[in-house]
Amino acid sequence: MSFSEPNSAAPLYAIVLAAGQGTRMRSSVAKVLHRVLGRTMVDCSLSLLAPLGVQKTALVLGHQAAAVEAAVRSSGLAVPDLRIAIQTEQRGTADAVRSALPVLPELTTTGGKVLILYGDTPLLTVERLQELLVKTTGKLGMLATTLADPHGYGRLIRQDGRAQRIVEHKDCTPEQLAVCEVNAGIYAVDAQFLVESLAQVQSHNAQREFYLTDLVAMAASAGELVTVISAPSDEVMGVNDRVDLGTAEAIARARICKAHMLAGVTLHDPATTRIEHGVEIGRDCEIFGGVSLRGKTRIGEGCVIDQGCVLTDVIVESGAHCKPYTIAASSHIGPRCQVGPFSHLRPDTRLLEESHVGNFVELKKTELGRKSKANHLAYLGDSTIGAEVNIGCGTITCNYDGFAKHQTIIEDGVFIGSDSQLVAPVRIGKGAIVAAGTTVTRDVPAGALTVSRVPQQDKLEAADKLRARFKARKART
Repeated sequence: MSFSEPNSAAPLYAIVLAAGQGTRMRSSVAKVLHRVLGRTMVDCSLSLLAPLGVQKTALVLGHQAAAVEAAVRSSGLAVPDLRIAIQTEQRGTADAVRSALPVLPELTTTGGKVLILYGDTPLLTVERLQELLVKTTGKLGMLATTLADPHGYGRLIRQDGRAQRIVEHKDCTPEQLAVCEVNAGIYAVDAQFLVESLAQVQSHNAQREFYLTDLVAMAASAGELVTVISAPSDEVMGVNDRVDLGTAEAIARARICKAHMLAGVTLHDPATTRIEHGVEIGRDCEIFGGVSLRGKTRIGEGCVIDQGCVLTDVIVESGAHCKPYTIAASSHIGPRCQVGPFSHLRPDTRLLEESHVGNFVELKKTELGRKSKANHLAYLGDSTIGAEVNIGCGTITCNYDGFAKHQTIIEDGVFIGSDSQLVAPVRIGKGAIVAAGTTVTRDVPAGALTVSRVPQQDKLEAADKLRARFKARKART
């Protein structure tokens, strides 16, 4: 074979192998769609490509191809020029890479370098791949790692320190089985060398499969120096079962927590704090134990997220305090707001500056105005609430009539007394007072006092007589 000299300005392509069934996961969901800190494993791999300068991406699918493609395309992840290739039969890694060639015709026309990685290595880093790409000046570079127990892994066989070949575990001699340096399966390959070498790979092995690892022997036999980059085993670990998945999540969680602490965030109990990929946290925030920050959550500077809070796709502006066990999803918490303890913000809730939501208060599709308060045991749904409003304990907006949802509007400066029911659609005018225990069924004018109560009756000495009757009845039974 004849090869052109490597060109640092040549285009960079990526082939991501994600066709396997993953039977050891024991799942009806494709293995690469299982999540690590909120991100599918295949997206963990794909997310590395744009920062590396990859120009075109081939994603090789097989098992549940349609579901995996749909998940990738709907994730919102920016994947450079994504192209889907299908491996119709599971005949080994070289066959999987060959499946990608038809969707990357540029490999034979313009050349360049190809990065090959897998869709089930969620702990791989941009920095490690960058090192591999920079240091691979010849036709082939690879990642390797050293394991105390290399059982099941292909061994990297060296001669005089130079990589000569990879021998799969089932093909190893007893001497080769003693080698602890193993192939991580991640390569940087000259495009022309890849195309020409794939055409020569044979299935003369115990598995009768086409091994991509044969490229190492081909390069070495052609006099090429194979670049080997050693990586920590946790970075290149593949996830094969639920135990591996749990291990990967624990490692990823520790990494993310460390990064936030180094960026100026106080985590009081990192071991119990779960922060998903993509969550943003400002400086001087305090995060207490048992907190889970999910999805696209963004937290401003100087916030306190107290014990046991779970925030999913929530914006928390600077200076806000989420007290213990606040649950919120798809909501917006404004500057210096106080929420909780035990509050529930359902989707489309918006708390404006310095508003308060207290214990056992639930809001849904509601805006709570500046400096307004709902401190105890209330349900506010489909509501627009103005500034400096007080919502008394036990207040509910009756927003659903069994067929449709209706809006409640409470204007600035309103006082809603405890145990009031606001039957929507209804508007409470500016500065009005709704007395405790009132059921509001029509609009309240601005400045009005609204009272709706059954008259109180006091029957003198009746309590003692009633108590005596109950005691006598109990004695007879």
